[in-house]
Parts: sequence; C-alpha cells; structure tokens
Amino acid sequence: MEQSVEKVVLAWGGQERRKPNNQRENNSIRLADFIRKNTKQIMTEWESFARTLIPAADHMTPLALRDHINEILAFIVSDIESPQTSSEQIQKSHGEKEKDSAPTAAETHAALRLAGGFDIDQMVSEYRALRASVIKLWGRANAPMNDVDRIDLTRFNESIDQELAESVSHYTKKVSYSKDLLIGILSHDLRSPLNVISMSAQLMLNMGTPDKQQTLNERQTMLTTQIYESASRITVIVDDLLDVTRARFGSGLPVVRAPMDMGFVSRQLVDEMRVAYPTRIMTLEISGDTKGVWDKARIGQVFSNLMGNAIQYSFKDSSIDVTVTGNPEEVMVSVHNEGVPISPGKIETVFNSLTRAVIDAGDHPGTVNLGLGLYISKEIVVSHGGTIDVTSSEADGTTFTARFPR
Repeated sequence: MEQSVEKVVLAWGGQERRKPNNQRENNSIRLADFIRKNTKQIMTEWESFARTLIPAADHMTPLALRDHINEILAFIVSDIESPQTSSEQIQKSHGEKEKDSAPTAAETHAALRLAGGFDIDQMVSEYRALRASVIKLWGRANAPMNDVDRIDLTRFNESIDQELAESVSHYTKKVSYSKDLLIGILSHDLRSPLNVISMSAQLMLNMGTPDKQQTLNERQTMLTTQIYESASRITVIVDDLLDVTRARFGSGLPVVRAPMDMGFVSRQLVDEMRVAYPTRIMTLEISGDTKGVWDKARIGQVFSNLMGNAIQYSFKDSSIDVTVTGNPEEVMVSVHNEGVPISPGKIETVFNSLTRAVIDAGDHPGTVNLGLGLYISKEIVVSHGGTIDVTSSEADGTTFTARFPR
C-alpha cells in the first residue's frame, strides 16, 4: 500500500525535507537512545549554562555545577521508555504522580542549588536550558520527526516538567523551613535581652523611696514606663513567633492540661479588655457547665486573640459579644462583632499565618497586625482536640466559634 507523504520543516535546521509518515530513515535515533549516548555532551552544555548564573556559580567546581544531572537524565530516559496509559499521563500532567519516599535526583538537585546560593528563577532556568539543549542536539543529529518522534518528544517534555515540579516544590519547602527556623532562633534568642530590659525598667519604677529621695521625676517615670510597656509588647510578639515556629515544625503547641473553669477565664479576659479599651462596649454571656481540663494559659490566649481581632475589625460604636456555653460533650466559645464582613474568598485562609494582615491592610491602614493571632488560636484549639470556624456577613456580622471537647 502506498504511504502518504508529508512535508516537514525542521525548526532547528531550517531545511525542507520529505519523508513517508511513520517511516524512519537510517540515520534516525530515538530520543531516549540519543540522550543515553550523548549524556556527556548534554552535561557539558548544562555546565556551560550554569556557569552564566553568577555570582551563585562563580566559584563552583564542574562537579558541583553538574550535580545530579546524570541521575536526572537517567530518570528522563527511563520515563520516556516506560509504558504509560492515558490515565497515567493525565495524572502526571496534574502533578499527582506518586513518588518514592526517598529524595529524588531533582529534589537533591534543588537542595544543593539552594545551598549553593542559586535563587529559584536560576534553578528553573537550568531546566529550561536543559530542555532546549536536548531538543537542539537531537534535532541536529536526527531526520525530520515522525509520529514516533513526536510521542518521544511529548514524553520528554512530561519528564522535564515532572523533574521541574519536584525541584521547585522541594526548593520552596526548604526555603520555608529555613525561614521558620530563623524566626524560631531569633525569637528564642531575643527573649533573654527583652526580659532584662523589662525587669530593669520595672526595677527602676519601684526602686525609689521617698525617705531616700530616690524617686524618679515625672519625665523619668514616663520614659521608664514607655520602656517597660514597649518591651512587654515586643515580648508578646516574640512569644507569638515562637508559637508559630513550633506549629509549623509539626511539633504542635505545648499544652499543659489542668482542671479549670472556662467561664472564670472569660470573665478575667473580658475585664482586662474593658480596662484596655474603656470606650468599647463588651458583653459576656455564660451558660451551662464551663468546667473542664484544659490549658488555662493557652485558653487565655484564644480569648485574648479573638477579642483583640474583634476589636480591631469592628465598627467603633458597636459591641463585642462573648458567649461561653457548656454542654455535656464540649464547651463552646464564640466572639461576635459588627464590621466589614470577610469575603467568601478570603474566609478560607483567615486562619493561615500572616494572612489577615495582608488581606485587610487596605481596609484598615492604621492597624498594625502580623496576622498571627488567629493562626495561633487555631493551633491551640486543635491541640486541645477541638475545632474553630468563622461565619461572616453584612447582615449578621462576624462570629468566631471555638469548640473545646471535655
């Protein structure tokens, strides 16, 4: 049977050639075989490109620049030659392909590039250069593509994308881990000097006695009080950052359970907030049995964070309503405020760290909030085996509800 003839113009050669469909010429070579036989040349081009990524690659040895490229190419060859169903191809394109628990060559490459000072854009450009180099070299050595070649090229691109996705994912995880570790170390190391500042200021305020004429004058008292209060605020921020670091490292927040009364704690916290914000209206309603076994200090954090959030994002002339309800299975705490509602798109991420500060910066330009309070509150509730959620609308206002199992 006579085969149909197609015209193919090679993008890399610029020459027009004719060949029968699905018929391979003598000098044709499958892409996987080409990569296997020309790995050294491909690695040389990879190294040449990597050297342009300065200053990261300025002082790196050829071995360091070529790290794991051989394993990456071996994966690509194996992936091209392995059988693949349509469903597996779709799964891979969605980034859902299963991987072994051991670090892959792409993940190791990402870790080494991060350690070597490469930014993520530079690492991504390496894969872009690898893709272009392989296609260019194969095109120079090969006849015009037929259907088999096109399948090989598709599989090659899928493999490159798979390796790139693994590298980017691992790189970003490493960066996040490093940031959290840095925050944790800084927060921990800042606590000691902050305690010294706070205790020194407190001592200065209390050291004077009238009979020894060592009392501070009015200006000295004001300045010392400002030092003490500022150090106390910084201490709260540092403690929050430490809590976030613990939670993100997967160890969870430490919880020390003891018998306590949720109603008693709510009265304490509401009274403190009334003193701190004398112009705001705050109501408290307690019903049912509110006693249980929880961490009193952590529960206090939840009340403080939820009420502070309600005060910050509510209308100034509206009330903050706190409700504590005890039932046989759990104690439920809710904090309600009237204000600009949280949009449905943002409500899903409101408990993420640093989120509320970003999404509400434009609506509340005068506020200073790291966006850690709600995240920490969620982690505390989860550490107690409970749940926390929020509802928000223009008609009903915003209500945060935390449930603590007994």
